[in-house]
Amino acid sequence: MTTAKPKILVCNDDGVHSDGLRALAEDLRAIGDVIIVAPDGEQNAASHAITLHKPLRVTQLGEGVYSTSGTPTDCVNLGVITILKERPALVVSGINKGENLGDDVTYSGTVSAAMEGTLLGIPSIAVSQAGNGRFRFAVAARVAARLATMVLERGLPPDTLLNVNVPDLDGSAVRGIKITRLGRRSTEANAIIENVDPRGRAYYWIGGNRLFGSETEGTDVGAVQAGYVSVSPVHLDLTNYQALAALLDWETRFSDV
Repeated sequence: MTTAKPKILVCNDDGVHSDGLRALAEDLRAIGDVIIVAPDGEQNAASHAITLHKPLRVTQLGEGVYSTSGTPTDCVNLGVITILKERPALVVSGINKGENLGDDVTYSGTVSAAMEGTLLGIPSIAVSQAGNGRFRFAVAARVAARLATMVLERGLPPDTLLNVNVPDLDGSAVRGIKITRLGRRSTEANAIIENVDPRGRAYYWIGGNRLFGSETEGTDVGAVQAGYVSVSPVHLDLTNYQALAALLDWETRFSDV
């Protein structure tokens, strides 16, 4: 008897026609039954947005390949609830064109798709490839397939996704993997460029010059800079438990409200 391959839902934020998505799906097909549900165009920096104010369209482009008019988060919901009609064994988002390091996870549509999979109780991985104009997607795809195999075998801790960043190196030059924490962006990173249009009106372009702080030891930033694949476990519980204890006395100050 042939054992059915696990179903793997693949999505991204660069759009359904992205080379990174194609490379990822190709390598994952060796270990699972891949279904692609991805935006019909770029959704970079879409964060964890979900579409509530307009209907969504789904178009089947081929066997197991669907595009949607929604965000990466929409794609995961549509994939799991409507298209698959069953829970996949794994959600893999990517391969993103460029890193998603440190604070980037709060903006990234790639990471947010994995967050949505995690919220639905499905082990999820977000994969990003460093580069500048050209990207070594084959390297990141191999890394993603190996990690996917391990996650399918071992699972992940509750409410935890893996944020994976691959350095801009040939496969033979990658030094291995590091399990890392998220780095922090420099306070100077979010530069805003001001200019004037032909009608004399000011407009603004949020630059995001990707500067990171100097404390990189043990972080995803430091690992990628040193030539390692960074694998960061990201937890969805944003509660600061130390602050809970520190703020408890505030309750008595508002007792008469």
